[in-house]
Amino acid sequence: MKGDPKVIEVLNSLLADELTAINQYMVHSEMCANWNYEKLHKAIEKRAITEMIHAEKLIGRILFLEGIPVVSEYRKIYIGADVPKMFENDRLAEAGAIKSYNSAIALCGEAADNATRDMLQHILDEEDSHIDEIEGVQDQIGQMGLQIFLSTKTE
Repeated sequence: MKGDPKVIEVLNSLLADELTAINQYMVHSEMCANWNYEKLHKAIEKRAITEMIHAEKLIGRILFLEGIPVVSEYRKIYIGADVPKMFENDRLAEAGAIKSYNSAIALCGEAADNATRDMLQHILDEEDSHIDEIEGVQDQIGQMGLQIFLSTKTE
């Protein structure tokens, strides 16, 4: 099914966001593993895997719309030097993703591509969940202090 070129273009833009997030989250996850914060490592890795699934869905939809997935473009990756900076960088990435998904959903509505819109809405719901989790961690760090928070993240 030949898709709207603007929709395919925005799907490729979202794909670049997701591929960037995967890399950022995997580095943050492995940094936490290196510091023996195993619970943080697993939580961030889980978020990266969810972003991989998002990328897979976007690629599938681009192909369905007879577009060509662009998997070689990335945004700037922001690696945090410590746990609070990691979570701030990840929060900013998720906030950007939420804004982009909302715009893409509006575009799909204008293009009368309801199936793509519905798929993007599902991904947006998961991105909302991600930012909620990240902000929850930031709140915990603020309430407990960094040292106490980190002491709860080892196994």
